Amino acid sequence: MIENLELMKGARVAVEMCMGTKPNEEVLVVTDTSKLNIGYSFAMAARSIGAETTIAIMTPRKMHGNEPPKSIAEAMKGADVILMPTSTSLSHTNAREEATKIGARIASMPTITEEIIKGPLMANYEKIKERTIKLADLLTKAEKAIIKTDLGTNLLLNIKDRKGLADTGIFHNKGDFGNLPAGEAYIPPLEGFGDGDLVIDGAMAGIGVLNTPIKLKFKNGKIINIEGGFEAEQLRKILENSDENAWKIAELGIGTNDEAYLMGNVLVDEKVYGTVHVAIGDNSHMGGKQKSSIHLDGIIKKPTLILDNEKIIDNGNYKL
Repeated sequence: MIENLELMKGARVAVEMCMGTKPNEEVLVVTDTSKLNIGYSFAMAARSIGAETTIAIMTPRKMHGNEPPKSIAEAMKGADVILMPTSTSLSHTNAREEATKIGARIASMPTITEEIIKGPLMANYEKIKERTIKLADLLTKAEKAIIKTDLGTNLLLNIKDRKGLADTGIFHNKGDFGNLPAGEAYIPPLEGFGDGDLVIDGAMAGIGVLNTPIKLKFKNGKIINIEGGFEAEQLRKILENSDENAWKIAELGIGTNDEAYLMGNVLVDEKVYGTVHVAIGDNSHMGGKQKSSIHLDGIIKKPTLILDNEKIIDNGNYKL
């Protein structure tokens, strides 16, 4: 089934470095009929180190957050390690949350492709862990964040008393959960705050890599104006068909994966080293209080990021 053995290299990084899988552990690979070749590569990687490996194949879910079949949900409760290369995300499902509570170590990989496995997934996660935790700590300690770019971004966010989170890609402890590829420090800004302009020039979730920047104006944490070309209109239509909270700031994130590059897949785009992203919509799963039917990340290239009075990134270059 595996057409390209290079997939095994990335799969082994996930199984061994990221998950810390041991030969005596039970590994469950949850995949769907659209990701069969990728699913088998992870199963083969786990089997190659002697782990007791099971692969569960389902029909692709219609939307992110749809539950897997009951039989797969039950199987997840008995696994030590769960790898989920799927078409849509199982991250925010009861099945995943229950397995996490029991102690399974889980890596969610929605929309993953062979290109991602051969590239961004092959990162050095020990280095990513070090820089990501450092940035998450800085986010936790800061009270305000300012994002600026040469294209006109000048946005002030209130992050006081919110906790910075580290997506490190290292899931070695019981109950650990995250995405692969990994590599971002992020925080949910305080709801009702956030003023200024944001020019998204990298990529936009739900749209892809941008040909023309999308210019957003925020007041009290909510979009009050959208400008740009065709892609700006695409975003406007998405928001007009969503709930009120879809227009509001949800997240500030910092990319820390130096193997990642903009490809129009948010799983990777938000991890690109030297970028910052601001998301709108839901942040209730990351310590915020805002619920929405969507969560859309906008990636900004060559940003300057200031936390309180300290310049953390200067025109895309880390100052740590």
